[in-house]
Amino acid sequence: MNFKAIDLADKKAIDSCLSGNTYRACDFCFANLYSWQAKFKTTFAVDHDTLFIRYRDIGGELCYMLPIGKMPLKKAIQLIIEDARNNNTPFIMKGITVRMWDDIQKVMPDAFDYTHDRNNDEYIYLSDRLVTLKGKKLQSKRNHINRFKKDNPDWNYFTLSTNEELMECSKMLDEWENLNLTKAEKSLRYDYIATKIMLENVHTLQLCGGAVKVNGKIVAFTVGEKLTNDTFVIHVEKAYGEMNGAYTIINQQFAEHEAAEYTYINREEDMGLEYLRKAKESYYPDILLQERTLTLKKQKS
Repeated sequence: MNFKAIDLADKKAIDSCLSGNTYRACDFCFANLYSWQAKFKTTFAVDHDTLFIRYRDIGGELCYMLPIGKMPLKKAIQLIIEDARNNNTPFIMKGITVRMWDDIQKVMPDAFDYTHDRNNDEYIYLSDRLVTLKGKKLQSKRNHINRFKKDNPDWNYFTLSTNEELMECSKMLDEWENLNLTKAEKSLRYDYIATKIMLENVHTLQLCGGAVKVNGKIVAFTVGEKLTNDTFVIHVEKAYGEMNGAYTIINQQFAEHEAAEYTYINREEDMGLEYLRKAKESYYPDILLQERTLTLKKQKS
């Protein structure tokens, strides 16, 4: 298989393979694959209108995603098993949701072992709940928003559209990095790199962005896109943490203005970071999309 690095010019070919995707996993979109390839050394191949993704995980191991497209699933999986063998590496397929696992079991029963990868479970919410924040469980979120509006009467939300607005978000990102990351953390600024790429290529990547201003200055912004017909995915959310309610209001406003037409909003994984896990759990996800890592079962002698 001829795997190669992902370029912006590959968007049409990759999107074509993903057009019929119904899995709600956040990695099945061009923007994530393209923007995070600096970290994961992501490469792709297309064969018979089917997308194959190969990358390096945090430990440097060669891994594959589930092939997506028109090729029969068994044949597609057999191709990446062969590719791993040709690269003299154990076969590892990551990001496998329960529904993907069920589909794999139908065509290759008992071929794989799996382990649950909790750090990559994805948080999915009913969009209506993120818009209205109804219920006792989300009372604290409503309180944060009321406090924000009281402290900042000159606030407004707007959809990102102009290059000037995107450049202002980019400047805010630089300031946010300086305020929040230590020198050690800055050596691994893959989130920063991915966010910069998305901001610089919003229109080409066909992303949707929104921001909140206070006294004419951007204090929070979000970027996301359609993932499936019923699910919107949030790729980026940045706010000044010292401003009470800034994260809460950009979350709610973006859901209301940009994603309310979708049934679900996927806010991606927490990467095992405790502060992110706490924040995402505080909205009480309607679906915690479990992800599994698959390896080939050892043949009995």
